[in-house]
Amino acid sequence: MPINYLSFQGLRNLKPLVLEPSPDINVFVGDNGSGKTSLLEGIHILGMGRSFRTRHLRHAISHESDHFTLHARLPNESPSGGLPVPVGVRRHREASELEIRLASEKVDRLARLVEALPLQLINPDAFRLLEGAPGGRREFIDWGVFHVKHDFMPVWRSFRRALKHRNALLRHDRMDASAFDAWDRELVHWGEALDAMRRDWMQAFEPVFTETLSGLIDLPGLELRYTSGWDRKRELSEVFQQGRVTDRQMGFTQQGPQRADMAVRYCKRPATEVLSRGQLKLVVSALKLAQGRLLEQATGRSCLYLIDDLPAELDAGHRQVFCQWLENMHCQAFITSVDPEALSSGWQKNTTVSMFHVKHGEIEKK
Repeated sequence: MPINYLSFQGLRNLKPLVLEPSPDINVFVGDNGSGKTSLLEGIHILGMGRSFRTRHLRHAISHESDHFTLHARLPNESPSGGLPVPVGVRRHREASELEIRLASEKVDRLARLVEALPLQLINPDAFRLLEGAPGGRREFIDWGVFHVKHDFMPVWRSFRRALKHRNALLRHDRMDASAFDAWDRELVHWGEALDAMRRDWMQAFEPVFTETLSGLIDLPGLELRYTSGWDRKRELSEVFQQGRVTDRQMGFTQQGPQRADMAVRYCKRPATEVLSRGQLKLVVSALKLAQGRLLEQATGRSCLYLIDDLPAELDAGHRQVFCQWLENMHCQAFITSVDPEALSSGWQKNTTVSMFHVKHGEIEKK
């Protein structure tokens, strides 16, 4: 899903820009604070509807502007082809919602945006996927399921709705047995469906991840383990029924698919306790690259990669291997670096590489 046109206005320290990126590799070089990461942030907002730098999008608006406007053009994926598909987002400083337009039509669901522009981010904060709370790993799994299972969103929304109502009963101390029974049935139905989708996806993902990891680094003792969020030896209906008293004391549903997780272990120990920072970056990179590979295998669509400060914590050898994976996947990548020499050479002859210099918020093609 290569972007062939970008137009940004009012985004952080970036000057208004119009960019026609390469369908393959795009490298942005500049000093710290020059605007490289802001460019990646803008693309991330276009594809995810949120920033990876701030929880509040108003903070991404330039000090000199009262809004930002981000546009891109995507290839038309219809069998007959056709004109490129425009996608755009706008956020006013005082507004509470992000305005989204896709193919010139107003869109009110972020899922449409995520579906239109599948992307993965690899940046210095990517370690949180391994070190952070389970919610980040659940989101990683659900991103993959969403893009390959068309009925995922209705199931996910129905589960979240049932969970919300059950938790409301718990918080308001309403121990009406009939009400609990009704919402428990809903929660079990949708929870088991959600868990089955995640398990099917993990089964398909693990061999792709293992192959990708082995191409980046030799870590034969590393494994993934998916946990459903409750003891699988017990029926989910039994878990909810027997947990009502303690759930009431805590004020929320303690077990279920909302507690699912993906453990990354090396030689039976948490990978974060054993591996170096460079090794962990390659593990995270393998997870992200494998997402894109599985997406392409399952749907024929490609994933776009945003890679902030690629050379950091990677030696020249591993950096070269990483770049070869990007080339072999035939995906579009936007890569930043402070070192103008780190990514200027070593690419295959059939790979289109565009080099850009970023200075004081202005981007100039070399």
